[in-house]
Amino acid sequence: MAQVTLPRPDGTLETFRLPPPRDFTRRPGVVRSRIAFSAAHVVSDPLADVDPWLTPAIDWDATLAYRRHLWSLGLGVAEAMDTAQRGMGLDWPTSLELIRRSVAEARAFGGALIACGAGTDHLPPDPGVTVADVIAAYEKQCAAVEAAGGRIILMASRALAACARGPDTYAEVYGRILSQVREPVILHWLGEMFDPALEGYWGHTDHWQAMESCLAVIKTHAAKVDGIKVSLLSEEKEVAMRTRLPEGVRMYTGDDFNYPQLIAGDGSRFSDALLGIFDAIAPAAASALDALAKGDMATYEQILAPTVPLSRHIFKAPTRFYKTGVVFLSWLNGFQSHFTMIGGQESARSTLHLVELFRLASQAGLLRDPDLAAARMATAMRLRGVGE
Repeated sequence: MAQVTLPRPDGTLETFRLPPPRDFTRRPGVVRSRIAFSAAHVVSDPLADVDPWLTPAIDWDATLAYRRHLWSLGLGVAEAMDTAQRGMGLDWPTSLELIRRSVAEARAFGGALIACGAGTDHLPPDPGVTVADVIAAYEKQCAAVEAAGGRIILMASRALAACARGPDTYAEVYGRILSQVREPVILHWLGEMFDPALEGYWGHTDHWQAMESCLAVIKTHAAKVDGIKVSLLSEEKEVAMRTRLPEGVRMYTGDDFNYPQLIAGDGSRFSDALLGIFDAIAPAAASALDALAKGDMATYEQILAPTVPLSRHIFKAPTRFYKTGVVFLSWLNGFQSHFTMIGGQESARSTLHLVELFRLASQAGLLRDPDLAAARMATAMRLRGVGE
């Protein structure tokens, strides 16, 4: 049995023995009852001769290989989103290259499901940025995604949050963009727990009032809205909004705390999924969705229940640093050869945070090769001075 020496919070050490991984076997021929996107991380190139806090360098082979892994599980890929460190190290030129490569890869994979983030992040932070600048920025990125053959996820905009005068500004900007897109888009309401610069989005700091502004935009432009991804980490708010969406507009849960019950639904309505945690728990998510499609709720709940403590830990406050845990788990599972992130974000979580992540991932059966995971965890601990 694989084992590794881990520190406790009091500074003492213990030997942790890893249980065997769970068998998340896919069920052939199952037609899923939910659309499920995994917001996918990027793998950095640790040997690139760049300043890692300033210049993103991507290992394209490893990054695209991980997307093929997600597609092989029947999951879609939400590309160039915040899980890919958009706005936290991944700039727009690199994001566009990522979108172009991933869309081409999806096509080569047989038309795999993919949607791509379009925002305004190429605008430099400046108090002089105007609403017209925001509209032009959205237009530029939407046109680029469409030119690449991608489907648009219309990301929340820090620049819009900074210059908006109230709900009417959001109605103006979204109305202009939605009137121009070729195909219905997925809107994205990303809460301030994920990005503090987005506080007050839709013109209100109160989420319930913001919901009214957002719903007004969706109802006015329902023909151009496939759905909305809501990332507020509140089951109550998502369910309340879900019941009020126009017919044909989907709710894509972005709630990494309450996803099992939101996806399962309440008997009349359910949420589809566009989740960062599905990057980290992809085999479990795929197997659970297969069980749900067959009406096997017991198996669905049994698979996902132990992933929730892991997800709540990865996404704990400050939530914006969740990418560190996602990439750490990818490294432990052998999907990349190193634990180095663009922007130096591998340093964003403490040693004890990573230790608890390791324990929870192991208990959920998500460490697919316990010997490899134990060896890599031992390396990580040595680098952080554990046992030295």
